[in-house]
Amino acid sequence: MSLAGVRFEALNKNYPARGGGEPVEVISDLSLSIADGEFLVLVGPSGCGKSTLLRLMAGLETPSSGEILVGEQPVSGLRPGKRNVAMVFQSYALYPHLSVRDNLAFGLRRSQRRTALQQLKDQLHRNTRRLPGALRIHSPREQQLEKRVLDVAQSLELDQLLDRRPKELSGGQKQRVALGRAMARKPEVFLMDEPLSNLDAKLRGSTRTRIVDLQRQLGTTTIYVTHDQVEAMTMGHRIAVLNNGFLQQLGTPMELYRWPSNLFVAQFIGSPPMNVLPVQVGPSGTLMLGDKRLNVEGPFKAVLPTFEGQQLNGGIRPEQLRVAPATNRNLKAEVSHCEVLGNEQLLTCRLLDGDHLVQVRADPNMEIATGCLIHLEADPEGWRLFDADGNAIALQQPQQALETIEPQLPPLT
Repeated sequence: MSLAGVRFEALNKNYPARGGGEPVEVISDLSLSIADGEFLVLVGPSGCGKSTLLRLMAGLETPSSGEILVGEQPVSGLRPGKRNVAMVFQSYALYPHLSVRDNLAFGLRRSQRRTALQQLKDQLHRNTRRLPGALRIHSPREQQLEKRVLDVAQSLELDQLLDRRPKELSGGQKQRVALGRAMARKPEVFLMDEPLSNLDAKLRGSTRTRIVDLQRQLGTTTIYVTHDQVEAMTMGHRIAVLNNGFLQQLGTPMELYRWPSNLFVAQFIGSPPMNVLPVQVGPSGTLMLGDKRLNVEGPFKAVLPTFEGQQLNGGIRPEQLRVAPATNRNLKAEVSHCEVLGNEQLLTCRLLDGDHLVQVRADPNMEIATGCLIHLEADPEGWRLFDADGNAIALQQPQQALETIEPQLPPLT
């Protein structure tokens, strides 16, 4: 199987104006390279252009301008069947009148031209395959196809279900058939549009692991669209965050989590999202939240003096706020909501200085009730700073030089 990377070059997609309105811009000047064999996850709010990008890649939509390349071949002018990509849909999109076996084989049968005589021979092979050996009509093409289908079915634990119809399958089994149909074609690129969103939580977890393992074994370039934070953080080599058709940030999961490029990414990646507080830069590399002086350590310590006196947005993750004893430096807060999740509890608290809401990860054994007063200590190395426009404050050191900033890209194989 030939593998190939994918490149989107200055891609734009507009829908024409209706009723005298303005044209709708869905993808705006998007340039993005996906390595051969990479698993890229696309995330963003509804309507940001994620599914449109997959449809452009699959040939179901035509770009307004720009180019899509698979390997070095431009594919924007090719019809969908010539692009050698396979798409797995949210709704499974199985043929209800066909068995699992024939659903898995459907794309393979249509991928090559056959004469009327070949089609007849193939049909006779299928119709006589259960008869005694002397009465069977053999088709080498169908035998090869059946072997491929059986290999795929065994890899997805579907080999006991090959004669069932889709209505006789569970949701997880249907999704595995949809994955198998895409795998059977040995495409250069897999496109997956929220394939797990219709499954329950347990099935999502097991199927997520199965998809990652299969992609690792096959090494097929994969573009995966999801709304699920766990899927985004655990499945891909890299994550691309879209908003209003624009690429906001591209990086490894931990790079986006630790070092978001702007406030949108900071509050979109992570569940619960990053807390954002209006702060003023005080003397000696500190932050002022109302009358409270907060220490800052780590890479931002060196850049703070250049912003002294300025108003910034200070971001801090929920796990970097901890319940602590009462001191002058700690933030007094009232607990407005508790969610005990077994391994942790999430506290929603209202800071008494400035009346800001923050979320805090706390020990599940800590006895905290709604309405009680607590004190919060901020990790001095946990602060991330953003300017008035929401863009991250640039660091003086290159990010690659900071050991905790740039995690190693997971291996593509």
